[in-house]
Amino acid sequence: MAKTILPDPRRSPRFSGLCTFGRYPRLEDVAPEGRPVDWVIYGVPFDGGVTYRPGTRFGPRAIRDASQYLKRFHVEHNVDVCEVLSLADAGDAPILPFDIRATLDSVADFAADLGDEHSRLFAIGGDHSIAYANLRATYTRSGEPAHGLAVIHFDSHLDTVDSVWGERYSHASPFRRAIEEGFIDPKRMLSIGVKGPLNSSSDLDFARQSGVQLVMRDDLRRIGAPGLSRIKDFLATINKDPVYITFDIDVCDPAFAPGTGTPSIGGLASVEALELLRMFRGVNVVGGDLVEVLPDMDPSGITSMLAAHIIFEIIALDAAARSL
Repeated sequence: MAKTILPDPRRSPRFSGLCTFGRYPRLEDVAPEGRPVDWVIYGVPFDGGVTYRPGTRFGPRAIRDASQYLKRFHVEHNVDVCEVLSLADAGDAPILPFDIRATLDSVADFAADLGDEHSRLFAIGGDHSIAYANLRATYTRSGEPAHGLAVIHFDSHLDTVDSVWGERYSHASPFRRAIEEGFIDPKRMLSIGVKGPLNSSSDLDFARQSGVQLVMRDDLRRIGAPGLSRIKDFLATINKDPVYITFDIDVCDPAFAPGTGTPSIGGLASVEALELLRMFRGVNVVGGDLVEVLPDMDPSGITSMLAAHIIFEIIALDAAARSL
Protein backbone atom coordinates (compact mmCIF):
# COMPACT_ATOMS: atom_id res chain seq x y z
CA MET A 1 0.00 0.00 0.00
CA ALA A 2 1.27 3.49 -0.82
CA LYS A 3 2.88 5.37 2.04
CA THR A 4 0.98 8.49 1.07
CA ILE A 5 -2.71 7.85 0.43
CA LEU A 6 -4.03 10.12 -2.33
CA PRO A 7 -7.60 10.56 -3.57
CA ASP A 8 -8.32 8.60 -6.73
CA PRO A 9 -8.31 11.29 -9.46
CA ARG A 10 -10.76 9.20 -11.50
CA ARG A 11 -13.30 9.33 -8.66
CA SER A 12 -12.42 12.61 -6.97
CA PRO A 13 -11.33 15.05 -9.72
CA ARG A 14 -8.34 17.26 -9.01
CA PHE A 15 -10.56 20.35 -9.01
CA SER A 16 -12.68 19.02 -6.13
CA GLY A 17 -12.25 18.23 -2.46
CA LEU A 18 -10.12 19.72 0.28
CA CYS A 19 -7.16 21.75 -1.04
CA THR A 20 -4.00 20.43 0.60
CA PHE A 21 -0.55 20.53 -0.97
CA GLY A 22 -0.39 17.86 -3.68
CA ARG A 23 -3.68 16.46 -2.34
CA TYR A 24 -1.61 14.86 0.41
CA PRO A 25 -3.53 13.99 3.58
CA ARG A 26 -3.83 16.45 6.43
CA LEU A 27 -1.36 15.65 9.15
CA GLU A 28 -4.15 15.01 11.66
CA ASP A 29 -5.71 12.47 9.27
CA VAL A 30 -2.62 10.27 9.03
CA ALA A 31 -3.30 7.14 11.05
CA PRO A 32 -1.16 7.22 14.23
CA GLU A 33 -0.45 3.51 13.93
CA GLY A 34 0.92 4.02 10.44
CA ARG A 35 4.49 4.70 9.42
CA PRO A 36 5.81 8.03 10.77
CA VAL A 37 5.38 10.94 8.38
CA ASP A 38 8.61 11.51 6.43
CA TRP A 39 7.82 15.08 5.32
CA VAL A 40 5.47 17.57 6.90
CA ILE A 41 4.58 20.47 4.61
CA TYR A 42 3.18 23.64 6.14
CA GLY A 43 2.44 27.20 5.09
CA VAL A 44 3.73 30.43 6.57
CA PRO A 45 1.40 33.19 5.30
CA PHE A 46 3.64 36.07 6.36
CA ASP A 47 5.10 38.99 4.40
CA GLY A 48 5.94 41.45 7.16
CA GLY A 49 9.62 41.20 6.24
CA VAL A 50 9.44 42.45 2.65
CA THR A 51 11.37 45.48 1.40
CA TYR A 52 9.44 46.03 -1.86
CA ARG A 53 6.12 44.55 -3.01
CA PRO A 54 3.94 42.93 -0.31
CA GLY A 55 1.46 40.12 -0.91
CA THR A 56 3.41 36.90 -0.43
CA ARG A 57 1.25 36.16 2.60
CA PHE A 58 -1.15 34.71 0.02
CA GLY A 59 1.55 32.46 -1.43
CA PRO A 60 0.81 29.26 0.51
CA ARG A 61 -2.84 29.33 -0.51
CA ALA A 62 -2.05 29.91 -4.20
CA ILE A 63 0.67 27.26 -4.28
CA ARG A 64 -1.60 24.66 -2.69
CA ASP A 65 -4.24 25.42 -5.31
CA ALA A 66 -1.69 25.10 -8.12
CA SER A 67 -0.41 21.82 -6.66
CA GLN A 68 -3.68 19.95 -7.25
CA TYR A 69 -2.40 18.78 -10.62
CA LEU A 70 0.89 17.41 -9.25
CA LYS A 71 1.37 13.74 -10.01
CA ARG A 72 3.28 11.21 -7.97
CA PHE A 73 5.80 9.54 -10.30
CA HIS A 74 9.05 11.37 -11.02
CA VAL A 75 10.16 10.26 -14.47
CA GLU A 76 13.78 11.49 -14.37
CA HIS A 77 14.48 9.95 -10.95
CA ASN A 78 12.38 6.86 -11.77
CA VAL A 79 10.68 6.98 -8.38
CA ASP A 80 7.08 7.01 -7.14
CA VAL A 81 7.46 9.69 -4.49
CA CYS A 82 4.24 8.74 -2.70
CA GLU A 83 5.26 5.08 -2.56
CA VAL A 84 8.62 5.84 -0.98
CA LEU A 85 7.62 8.69 1.34
CA SER A 86 4.81 9.43 3.77
CA LEU A 87 3.78 13.04 3.12
CA ALA A 88 1.28 15.25 4.94
CA ASP A 89 0.06 18.85 5.01
CA ALA A 90 -0.02 20.45 8.45
CA GLY A 91 -1.89 23.60 7.45
CA ASP A 92 -0.48 27.02 8.27
CA ALA A 93 1.74 28.12 11.13
CA PRO A 94 0.39 30.80 13.48
CA ILE A 95 1.80 34.23 12.68
CA LEU A 96 1.74 37.72 14.16
CA PRO A 97 1.38 40.09 11.19
CA PHE A 98 2.86 43.15 12.92
CA ASP A 99 5.92 41.54 14.53
CA ILE A 100 8.62 39.82 12.48
CA ARG A 101 10.68 38.32 15.30
CA ALA A 102 7.65 37.14 17.26
CA THR A 103 6.33 35.51 14.09
CA LEU A 104 9.62 33.69 13.44
CA ASP A 105 9.67 32.41 17.02
CA SER A 106 6.04 31.29 16.70
CA VAL A 107 6.71 29.49 13.42
CA ALA A 108 9.82 27.75 14.77
CA ASP A 109 7.88 26.54 17.83
CA PHE A 110 4.98 25.34 15.66
CA ALA A 111 7.32 23.48 13.30
CA ALA A 112 9.21 21.86 16.18
CA ASP A 113 6.03 20.02 17.23
CA LEU A 114 5.03 18.71 13.80
CA GLY A 115 5.13 14.98 13.13
CA ASP A 116 7.82 13.27 15.19
CA GLU A 117 11.56 13.75 15.61
CA HIS A 118 12.21 11.97 12.30
CA SER A 119 9.78 14.03 10.20
CA ARG A 120 11.38 16.53 7.84
CA LEU A 121 9.97 20.01 7.52
CA PHE A 122 9.07 21.93 4.38
CA ALA A 123 7.84 25.52 4.76
CA ILE A 124 5.87 27.33 2.04
CA GLY A 125 6.19 31.12 2.27
CA GLY A 126 5.55 33.91 2.65
CA ASP A 127 8.65 36.03 2.32
CA HIS A 128 12.21 34.77 2.76
CA SER A 129 12.40 35.83 6.41
CA ILE A 130 10.49 32.64 7.24
CA ALA A 131 13.49 30.53 6.19
CA TYR A 132 15.15 31.49 9.48
CA ALA A 133 12.33 29.85 11.46
CA ASN A 134 12.29 26.60 9.48
CA LEU A 135 16.09 26.44 9.52
CA ARG A 136 16.04 26.79 13.30
CA ALA A 137 13.49 23.98 13.68
CA THR A 138 15.36 21.77 11.18
CA TYR A 139 18.69 22.40 12.89
CA THR A 140 17.22 21.25 16.21
CA ARG A 141 15.53 18.24 14.63
CA SER A 142 18.82 17.26 12.95
CA GLY A 143 20.54 16.95 16.31
CA GLU A 144 22.12 20.42 16.29
CA PRO A 145 25.21 19.48 14.25
CA ALA A 146 28.29 21.18 15.69
CA HIS A 147 29.14 23.13 12.55
CA GLY A 148 25.57 23.79 11.43
CA LEU A 149 23.64 22.55 8.42
CA ALA A 150 24.89 22.53 4.85
CA VAL A 151 22.65 24.76 2.73
CA ILE A 152 21.81 24.93 -0.97
CA HIS A 153 20.35 28.34 -1.68
CA PHE A 154 18.61 29.32 -4.93
CA ASP A 155 18.09 33.07 -5.11
CA SER A 156 18.79 36.24 -7.09
CA HIS A 157 19.86 37.84 -3.80
CA LEU A 158 22.26 36.78 -1.05
CA ASP A 159 19.91 37.73 1.82
CA THR A 160 22.88 38.44 4.09
CA VAL A 161 22.27 42.15 4.73
CA ASP A 162 22.81 43.06 8.37
CA SER A 163 19.72 45.25 8.72
CA VAL A 164 17.26 47.31 6.67
CA TRP A 165 15.68 50.38 8.29
CA GLY A 166 16.86 49.01 11.61
CA GLU A 167 15.18 45.60 11.14
CA ARG A 168 17.55 42.64 11.49
CA TYR A 169 15.11 39.81 10.67
CA SER A 170 13.61 40.92 7.33
CA HIS A 171 13.74 38.89 4.12
CA ALA A 172 17.08 40.58 3.40
CA SER A 173 18.79 38.98 6.41
CA PRO A 174 17.70 35.38 7.19
CA PHE A 175 21.00 33.72 6.31
CA ARG A 176 23.15 36.25 8.12
CA ARG A 177 21.13 35.63 11.28
CA ALA A 178 21.19 31.85 10.78
CA ILE A 179 24.96 31.87 10.25
CA GLU A 180 25.51 34.05 13.32
CA GLU A 181 23.33 31.76 15.45
CA GLY A 182 25.05 28.58 14.24
CA PHE A 183 22.22 26.98 12.26
CA ILE A 184 24.24 27.15 9.01
CA ASP A 185 27.83 26.23 8.27
CA PRO A 186 28.71 29.07 5.86
CA LYS A 187 31.65 27.10 4.45
CA ARG A 188 29.13 24.50 3.30
CA MET A 189 26.59 26.94 1.90
CA LEU A 190 26.15 27.26 -1.85
CA SER A 191 24.17 30.20 -3.27
CA ILE A 192 23.05 29.63 -6.85
CA GLY A 193 21.71 32.18 -9.32
CA VAL A 194 22.83 35.39 -7.60
CA LYS A 195 22.97 38.41 -9.91
CA GLY A 196 23.05 42.16 -10.00
CA PRO A 197 22.66 44.98 -10.02
CA LEU A 198 23.41 45.49 -6.32
CA ASN A 199 23.15 48.48 -4.02
CA SER A 200 26.89 48.31 -3.43
CA SER A 201 29.87 46.01 -3.98
CA SER A 202 29.94 45.60 -0.21
CA ASP A 203 26.69 43.61 -0.45
CA LEU A 204 28.89 40.61 -1.31
CA ASP A 205 31.33 41.06 1.57
CA PHE A 206 29.63 39.13 4.39
CA ALA A 207 28.94 36.03 2.27
CA ARG A 208 32.42 35.93 0.78
CA GLN A 209 34.20 36.61 4.06
CA SER A 210 32.12 33.90 5.78
CA GLY A 211 33.06 31.32 3.15
CA VAL A 212 29.72 31.05 1.32
CA GLN A 213 30.32 29.67 -2.18
CA LEU A 214 28.67 31.71 -4.91
CA VAL A 215 27.48 30.49 -8.27
CA MET A 216 26.52 33.70 -10.00
CA ARG A 217 23.86 33.53 -12.68
CA ASP A 218 26.43 34.40 -15.37
CA ASP A 219 28.67 31.55 -14.16
CA LEU A 220 26.03 29.15 -15.48
CA ARG A 221 26.05 30.75 -18.93
CA ARG A 222 29.71 31.46 -19.63
CA ILE A 223 31.72 29.20 -21.91
CA GLY A 224 32.67 26.10 -19.94
CA ALA A 225 29.92 26.81 -17.38
CA PRO A 226 32.27 27.27 -14.39
CA GLY A 227 29.20 27.42 -12.17
CA LEU A 228 28.38 23.78 -12.92
CA SER A 229 31.91 22.75 -11.95
CA ARG A 230 31.51 24.65 -8.68
CA ILE A 231 28.27 22.81 -7.95
CA LYS A 232 29.96 19.44 -8.57
CA ASP A 233 32.84 20.40 -6.30
CA PHE A 234 30.37 21.35 -3.59
CA LEU A 235 28.58 18.02 -3.93
CA ALA A 236 31.87 16.21 -3.36
CA THR A 237 32.31 17.92 0.00
CA ILE A 238 28.96 17.33 1.71
CA ASN A 239 28.79 13.51 1.55
CA LYS A 240 25.73 12.39 3.57
CA ASP A 241 25.71 15.40 5.88
CA PRO A 242 22.28 16.99 6.51
CA VAL A 243 21.44 19.52 3.80
CA TYR A 244 18.75 22.19 3.77
CA ILE A 245 17.44 23.55 0.44
CA THR A 246 15.94 27.04 0.28
CA PHE A 247 14.41 28.26 -2.97
CA ASP A 248 13.42 31.87 -3.63
CA ILE A 249 11.20 31.92 -6.72
CA ASP A 250 12.80 35.17 -7.84
CA VAL A 251 15.88 33.19 -8.93
CA CYS A 252 13.75 32.40 -11.98
CA ASP A 253 13.38 35.02 -14.67
CA PRO A 254 10.16 37.09 -14.49
CA ALA A 255 9.24 35.62 -17.88
CA PHE A 256 8.75 32.30 -16.04
CA ALA A 257 7.89 33.61 -12.55
CA PRO A 258 6.34 37.09 -12.73
CA GLY A 259 4.55 36.67 -9.42
CA THR A 260 7.20 37.78 -6.95
CA GLY A 261 7.92 40.88 -4.91
CA THR A 262 11.55 41.51 -5.90
CA PRO A 263 11.83 40.43 -9.56
CA SER A 264 15.30 40.24 -11.08
CA ILE A 265 15.79 40.21 -14.85
CA GLY A 266 18.03 37.58 -16.45
CA GLY A 267 17.17 34.72 -14.09
CA LEU A 268 16.85 30.99 -14.61
CA ALA A 269 14.37 29.51 -17.02
CA SER A 270 12.02 27.02 -15.38
CA VAL A 271 13.72 24.09 -17.13
CA GLU A 272 17.12 25.27 -15.88
CA ALA A 273 15.83 25.40 -12.32
CA LEU A 274 14.59 21.82 -12.57
CA GLU A 275 17.85 20.60 -14.11
CA LEU A 276 19.95 22.26 -11.43
CA LEU A 277 17.85 20.80 -8.62
CA ARG A 278 18.15 17.32 -10.12
CA MET A 279 21.93 17.57 -9.89
CA PHE A 280 21.54 17.14 -6.13
CA ARG A 281 20.14 13.62 -6.28
CA GLY A 282 21.72 11.58 -3.51
CA VAL A 283 22.15 14.39 -0.98
CA ASN A 284 20.65 14.00 2.47
CA VAL A 285 17.91 16.62 2.27
CA VAL A 286 16.57 17.19 5.78
CA GLY A 287 14.44 20.30 5.27
CA GLY A 288 13.51 23.04 2.86
CA ASP A 289 11.43 26.03 1.94
CA LEU A 290 9.96 27.75 -1.12
CA VAL A 291 9.31 31.47 -0.74
CA GLU A 292 8.39 34.82 -2.32
CA VAL A 293 5.42 33.85 -4.50
CA LEU A 294 3.14 36.90 -4.87
CA PRO A 295 -0.16 35.78 -6.43
CA ASP A 296 -1.43 39.28 -7.24
CA MET A 297 1.44 39.68 -9.73
CA ASP A 298 0.76 36.22 -11.18
CA PRO A 299 -2.49 36.55 -13.14
CA SER A 300 -2.01 33.37 -15.17
CA GLY A 301 -0.86 31.30 -12.18
CA ILE A 302 2.43 30.22 -13.79
CA THR A 303 4.53 31.28 -10.80
CA SER A 304 2.44 29.27 -8.34
CA MET A 305 2.50 26.28 -10.69
CA LEU A 306 6.28 26.46 -10.98
CA ALA A 307 6.56 26.82 -7.20
CA ALA A 308 4.45 23.72 -6.59
CA HIS A 309 6.65 21.70 -8.93
CA ILE A 310 9.84 23.02 -7.33
CA ILE A 311 8.58 21.81 -3.94
CA PHE A 312 7.85 18.40 -5.45
CA GLU A 313 11.35 18.35 -7.00
CA ILE A 314 13.03 19.05 -3.66
CA ILE A 315 11.06 16.38 -1.81
CA ALA A 316 11.66 13.97 -4.71
CA LEU A 317 15.40 14.28 -4.06
CA ASP A 318 14.83 12.55 -0.73
CA ALA A 319 12.66 9.86 -2.35
CA ALA A 320 15.34 9.29 -4.99
CA ALA A 321 18.09 9.07 -2.36
CA ARG A 322 16.13 6.49 -0.37
CA SER A 323 15.56 4.39 -3.48
CA LEU A 324 19.23 4.29 -4.53
